[in-house]
Amino acid sequence: MAAPSFVDTNIFVYAQDGRDKDKRETAAQLLRNLTTQGSGVISTQVVQELCSICLKPEINLPHSELLMILRAALYPMLKHTPNFEFYTRALRLQAEESLSFYDALIVQAAIDLGCQTLYSEDLPAGQTYGGVTAVDPFKSGLE
Repeated sequence: MAAPSFVDTNIFVYAQDGRDKDKRETAAQLLRNLTTQGSGVISTQVVQELCSICLKPEINLPHSELLMILRAALYPMLKHTPNFEFYTRALRLQAEESLSFYDALIVQAAIDLGCQTLYSEDLPAGQTYGGVTAVDPFKSGLE
């Protein structure tokens, strides 16, 4: 099995949002690849953010479709649940790396899961945090 790769919320959003066809196809292909490899991982934060975003009027995904995505795609990837120590580490990382709090939570979850890659559009591509390298699949292509 390939090393785990963390998938940020924006990848899932683009896979559902038809407004940018190129990003939708790139995100969908990345998720297919990670699913086939069994290497994609996420945290509870990704589930919460995806639900919140997909229910907004801009996307307005029906609840039935969102539930299917949760069961089929997100649940198998859900490998990180926060605890008190996690938040302590994330706050330390946030201060050391000058990340936003929510980005620090994503990065710390990826570190905790032993990921080498964190797929995200929100972090500087190529930046490494505790052994995890941010990759923007919309700029660098699929790896």
